Amino acid sequence: MYSGINTVWVLVGAALVFFMQAGFSMCEAGFTRAKNTGNILMKNLMDFCIGTPCFWLLGFGVMFGAGGSLFGWFDPGVAKDYGHILPSGVPLWAFAIFQTVFCATSATIVSGAMAERTKFSAYCIYSACISIFIYPVSGHWIWGGGWLSQLGFHDFAGSTAVHMVGGICALIGAKMLGPRIGKYESNGKPRAILGHNLTFAALGVFILWFCWFGFNGASTVAMDTDEAITSAGLIFFNTNMAAAVACCVTLLFTWIRYGKPDVSMTYNAALAGLVGITAGCDAVSPLGAAIMGAVFGIVIVLAVEFFDKVAKIDDPVGAISVHGVCGSLGTIMTGLFATGVSTQKGLFYGGGFRLLGVQILGVGSVIAYVAVIITIVFFIIKKTIGLRVDAEDEIAGLDVTEHGLLSAYAGFAMLPESIADESAVAVGGDIPVSEAVPVKKMPSFSDGAPKLTKVEIICKEARLETLKNAMTAIGITGMTVSHVMGCGMQKGKPEYYRGIPVEATLLPKVQVDIVVSKVPVRSVIETAKKVLYTGHIGDGKIFVYDVENVVKVRTGEEGYDALQDVE
Repeated sequence: MYSGINTVWVLVGAALVFFMQAGFSMCEAGFTRAKNTGNILMKNLMDFCIGTPCFWLLGFGVMFGAGGSLFGWFDPGVAKDYGHILPSGVPLWAFAIFQTVFCATSATIVSGAMAERTKFSAYCIYSACISIFIYPVSGHWIWGGGWLSQLGFHDFAGSTAVHMVGGICALIGAKMLGPRIGKYESNGKPRAILGHNLTFAALGVFILWFCWFGFNGASTVAMDTDEAITSAGLIFFNTNMAAAVACCVTLLFTWIRYGKPDVSMTYNAALAGLVGITAGCDAVSPLGAAIMGAVFGIVIVLAVEFFDKVAKIDDPVGAISVHGVCGSLGTIMTGLFATGVSTQKGLFYGGGFRLLGVQILGVGSVIAYVAVIITIVFFIIKKTIGLRVDAEDEIAGLDVTEHGLLSAYAGFAMLPESIADESAVAVGGDIPVSEAVPVKKMPSFSDGAPKLTKVEIICKEARLETLKNAMTAIGITGMTVSHVMGCGMQKGKPEYYRGIPVEATLLPKVQVDIVVSKVPVRSVIETAKKVLYTGHIGDGKIFVYDVENVVKVRTGEEGYDALQDVE
């Protein structure tokens, strides 16, 4: 007897979890560089499209078949009877699509940590492997009636089954790939590689947060009893609480640690809170969810810094820290904060060490299995078709080299990428006279005419309007304004991106060019100094040049006359 409300609840949840693919796509694209955007969007599309038939052909049977404690059964096309595992009132295909979107999420997680240097063909292969026998086997242990579920292991919606599995695959993959070109200096010091679109990343996080209510909430797979309705409300509340508190704590922690609140790290904290609470969102109280969120808010910062600075594992989006570290930590902490509502009580609620021990055992065993199998998969790929693109392709960007896509942003001018070539050899020696370009001195156009002088002012854009008004007030009638990039001796004030100092060797400035003859040069200089001075680094520079001649194109006037207004 099927239940309409239960079926609709599961299907709506499946749709929300599917839409998480959009969130992952935007989040990953935003935290990486523009030249790889098309590749990232393609990967996030294809891991779902590849995972769907793979899970249908083999993965679902391996995960939910009643074969044994370690493994389900081979059931191509899901043709056998799954009555032993189906939720009450939910038909097979509704449950199958709900589990399919969860499987695709696990594969998507790996993409972020291996972004910007992985061959697309290699990505498609290991994505299929995750959907066929990596995620389903550990999933059978936890959700399919396997040995961990028999011990009482509690992972309600997949902190371990989905997120940690993806996080461990991401860790092994990023380690085997090696860091992106230019990520580390010769002494091992990490360089900050900024994401190109924080707006995309933020929107991706908000989409994921919204969809997580379906990810966790719909995992009740029922809404036809008072118990299920009450549980769903608590799950929604705890899910939101953990994410919000994690953001608040990360904001304060990075503010103290870096001197300013880190934007990208705080958005990562939202995902860390969501991932961490997923295992016990039905089993802990709101207070427990808040405490767990606070822990995730600190751990995410320390984990990102550890992998970047200590382990030297380049993870562009923080996927290892968010999904691997916080997924495992959230599962273990369920053994501390479980109140006994939907599982046995945790340590802090008088349940002793049993649940905590089972949680630790489950996390450890899944880590061991996934690490071994994905290492074999990556090793085979690396030795056959190759795992990483060539250095030239990586520098040019995977959009054009892997897909023939000149740019994912046609019509928009993007800042070109440049990589310091530490192997470059300095060129020395004199140029032969026969190859030298002769220098010609042009004759003066009007001997005895008033002197022409160019004053070039480099300043902050915020002072431009004040400078323009001041120049107009002393009689300057024309100027040229350009947006430029540059640096002085101080190389700018140091800032931090995801805990790594940003080497701001080129800073945005404004260049104002003025050619004067009638107005005294000293008046221009003193006026500019007066309006630009703050006493802080970055006030700017003023350069003064002799100008040989000026020609007004419209009238043909030259020199002093060319600079005068029409009477």
